[in-house]
Amino acid sequence: MKLRKNVAVSEAGLLFNPVTGESFTVNPIGVEILNLIREDKSPDQISKAIVDKYSTDQTTFEKDYDDFIGILYHHNLLESHEETTI
Repeated sequence: MKLRKNVAVSEAGLLFNPVTGESFTVNPIGVEILNLIREDKSPDQISKAIVDKYSTDQTTFEKDYDDFIGILYHHNLLESHEETTI
């Protein structure tokens, strides 16, 4: 999974997709997750980084992470591994 190349992310949490003209806001943890995705971290590495840094348990993080990733895919902000290998 990768953030689409044309999607801009500000440190304040503003995401902009110039293809669709849509913009979104994410909280600071969302920005951290997006930065980890940009660094090509695996879901396990992302999970460990966030769970270690914040007061959350693995189960809660995994649910919230899955919801967040699902929203990013729904809005076409992420490309899947299959798309990057074609």
